[in-house]
Amino acid sequence: MKILLATRNPGKVLEIGSILGQVGIEVVSLDDLPEPPPEVVEDGETFGENAAKKALAAARGSGMPSLADDSGLVVPALGGEPGVRSARYAGDEGNMEANMDLLLRKMAHLPERERLAHFICVLVLAAPDGRTWEASGRVDGLITFQRQGEGGFGYDPVFFYLPAERTFAQMGLEGKNQVSHRSRALRDFAEKWPEIKKELKKEQKRE
Repeated sequence: MKILLATRNPGKVLEIGSILGQVGIEVVSLDDLPEPPPEVVEDGETFGENAAKKALAAARGSGMPSLADDSGLVVPALGGEPGVRSARYAGDEGNMEANMDLLLRKMAHLPERERLAHFICVLVLAAPDGRTWEASGRVDGLITFQRQGEGGFGYDPVFFYLPAERTFAQMGLEGKNQVSHRSRALRDFAEKWPEIKKELKKEQKRE
């Protein structure tokens, strides 16, 4: 079955597509549509609210089952920042260099034991009729004192994954896909997919 990914981020398309392809899901992105749905303002107070808002807008605009994610970095020592504002932490949407600079400045005084952090990802699949299904994943780590590694995207260069003894940016796509918050959410989604697929097919038959 083909589903629409409500994103234009090529890193997410590659990561999500490589995992969902294993359960027979073909993905297309917003950039593949002749007339993409309008942009959605991510003003929800939780990751789940933002993911649902994006998925529903994409599904209704395209007529296709649509999958959206909202994910971010949570640092308890900073009261949960950057949280749902992870992509626009420093003000400009998607300016990850500025976001990392701000994060590292705010944490410069913190010793390693207080640099605990976790990534959270919430996935929502929406049908054009408004039904939704949710999956989620989390991975724990530490914030480094400086960037390490050239790979990945987002906060990957400053997120140190203890079992691998390296940052996500140093692990490569295949290594990161085994343990990342998004991959764990995708595995949760993949486990739920057989039942979701049945529900989607039932609706298609009624139509």
